Amino acid sequence: MTIKRQALVTGANKGIGLAIAKGLAEAGFFVWIGARDSSRGEQAVAQLRDDGLDASLLELDVADEDSVYRAAAMLSEQVAALDVLINNAGIAIDMSKAPSEVRMQDMKAVYEVNLFGPVRVTQAFLPLLKKADQGRIVMMSSGVGSLALITDPTSIYSTVNFLDYTSSKVALNAVTVSFAKELEPLGIKVNAVEPGHVRTDLNGNSGVLTPEEGAATALKMALLGSDGPTGGFFGSHGRQPW
Repeated sequence: MTIKRQALVTGANKGIGLAIAKGLAEAGFFVWIGARDSSRGEQAVAQLRDDGLDASLLELDVADEDSVYRAAAMLSEQVAALDVLINNAGIAIDMSKAPSEVRMQDMKAVYEVNLFGPVRVTQAFLPLLKKADQGRIVMMSSGVGSLALITDPTSIYSTVNFLDYTSSKVALNAVTVSFAKELEPLGIKVNAVEPGHVRTDLNGNSGVLTPEEGAATALKMALLGSDGPTGGFFGSHGRQPW
């Protein structure tokens, strides 16, 4: 078994996830690229290895419980502990529909990935996280996950009204607090982050920030010292309102 600190990033084959994975690898971690598409995952791994970084593929679909627990069992055979878990995988199906027009099947699919995915992944990999010296869990939220911001007319986040995506991120913030309360006595810190308006496939590359810029806050939370916060919601300008 390798003695390097270990990190797992879900949805890490592109965009912010890949940028986070690269940042962690550059910080000295062995990074596991969590991806449901093995060929895309291997491409991301090759990209990191070409840069002289340590990475490997861990095939998992956050929306599939069997896939997640199978991946956790496989990783348990490879490493003694997991130091960092970044729940980054997320989807948006149709951001053009008004709330009254959102199909229930689409809303359920968004929740399956954006909300239930981080819960099942955290639960599945928690035994490995508990074996780490100071485990860190980061939930990739969004500015629209803040009820304060989406109801503040001075905030850019109040200008959008995505029923399924927004509510999934609001709920994810609550999930973050729940896990943080449970795991704080164990020294495991759990925080939610919002990356800002990043150019990704999720928004048709309409954002203003690069994936590397969007990854910065997640990396900061992943690398927290023992005196760092837990159970918070953070962005590039610090703590964000719930």
